[in-house]
Amino acid sequence: MAMDGYRGFLGLLVSALLVGFLSVIFTLIWVLHYREGLGWDGTGLEFNWHPVLLVTGFIFIQGIAIIVYRLPWTWKCSKLLMKSIHAGLHSVAAILAIIALVAAFDFHNAGNIPNMYSLHSWIGLIAVILYFLQLFLGVFIFLLPLASLSLRSILMPIHVYSGLLIFGTVIATALVGLTEKLFFVLKNPAYNSLPPEGVFTNTLGLLILLFGAFIFWIVTRPQWKRPQEPNSILLQPNEGTTEGVDSSTAMNSGNVDKSDSELNNEVAARKRNFTLDDAGQRSTM
Repeated sequence: MAMDGYRGFLGLLVSALLVGFLSVIFTLIWVLHYREGLGWDGTGLEFNWHPVLLVTGFIFIQGIAIIVYRLPWTWKCSKLLMKSIHAGLHSVAAILAIIALVAAFDFHNAGNIPNMYSLHSWIGLIAVILYFLQLFLGVFIFLLPLASLSLRSILMPIHVYSGLLIFGTVIATALVGLTEKLFFVLKNPAYNSLPPEGVFTNTLGLLILLFGAFIFWIVTRPQWKRPQEPNSILLQPNEGTTEGVDSSTAMNSGNVDKSDSELNNEVAARKRNFTLDDAGQRSTM
């Protein structure tokens, strides 16, 4: 099925992928060039995994997972396959987010730095908790046939809204975290003097923000939504496919129409017989 505004979609998709990839590259350059690299020893080198993994998984991969249904090349694939890919990408992002949190807490504990005192940490932890709750409910309600059709139809708008809300919250948390980190580490020269590291990291923040804007635009255009499959509705638990349900409904409807047609024919035949009998009686009289 052709997509309306395909060229516009393709242009935005390429732009989103390019900006998202640049965000990951800029994060790596920042920690490798300006922040002395990566490690896992409780020092700042371990903390550097925190922004790398979060930008890669919680922002870039999560953004791709959000728009995967919009890719027109996947519309011929089964809905179950696309659900699995959607959940798989989100699962990868969740794993990277957990490793990123471990890196941050290890660094704080090794340096006797208090945990969970900043707005960045509060919002970030809330986003992670909501993300895992969203992933858990998504798998057991929409991917696996464990919920009724009526429940899924009620929860679907909430699932879509909460997914976008969490994604936006993650981006906001990343921007706050970048600014917070620069205030901590840029002393001489200070952050307010626009040193090269500050300008470079501010650019990284703009790339992250732009990536989020592209994802939000793509996923909110109704003309780029995956079309509904013919005779397809959500699967019922422990029941056959929806095609079978719709087919049986169509067959029952056909049987009803056939019965009505036969009944009408029978009534018409009786009227004709009655007319003939009446005419015969009059002729004998």
